[in-house]
Amino acid sequence: MHRSIIISRLLISLALIIVLAGTASAQDRRQNAPGEFDFYVLALSWSPSFCEAAAERGNSGRSQAQCSRPYSFVVHGLWPQYERGFPEYCQRPSPRLDRNIMTSMLDLMPAPGLIFNEWDKHGTCSGLSARAYFETTRKARAAVKIPEELLQLSEQKIIAPADLEEAFIKINPGLSSSAISVTCSSRRLSEVRVCLSKDMQFRACDEIDRRACRRDEVVMPPVRGG
Repeated sequence: MHRSIIISRLLISLALIIVLAGTASAQDRRQNAPGEFDFYVLALSWSPSFCEAAAERGNSGRSQAQCSRPYSFVVHGLWPQYERGFPEYCQRPSPRLDRNIMTSMLDLMPAPGLIFNEWDKHGTCSGLSARAYFETTRKARAAVKIPEELLQLSEQKIIAPADLEEAFIKINPGLSSSAISVTCSSRRLSEVRVCLSKDMQFRACDEIDRRACRRDEVVMPPVRGG
């Protein structure tokens, strides 16, 4: 075989090894081991954005339970995280979620399907029982205050993500810009994500911040009946 071809193939093999090594380092060595994670992300979804998007997709019937009510921010989930990456579906099949536990969370997470999915995908990675995981979710939500002016937003609001973060920081002592991020879909606000230690203290999370919305402004549709 010609020497230049051999050298080319060796270089390609070396490049592939480097890529695979980088992928392995980005994947936490504890991947999907229940209870083995670094911190939580509390994801708060702006319900009016979700409902507008559902109506545009023709899925308003499936979201009726949530979108017929005047919700502002609702809990999307409490997600165990690594410093780089995150675990998911840590028990297959996941332990069956008791329906009584599901119904107890409907005031914070107003869709049964969402609650079941969050348990399967994220709750099983917490290392907690289902009841303890959702109790922790409730504690996480209680740890984060929502700006009063957003709870009954009666008109569409256009806001810079940085200003939205600042509104949360202002009323949550100990919360800093390194522990909160805003995500968007199209032009609308999707979520506010807050990083919390296992003992429910605000903490920095660089990787979450890097996934934040890069728009100068986002639209917040009004709360239904707000």
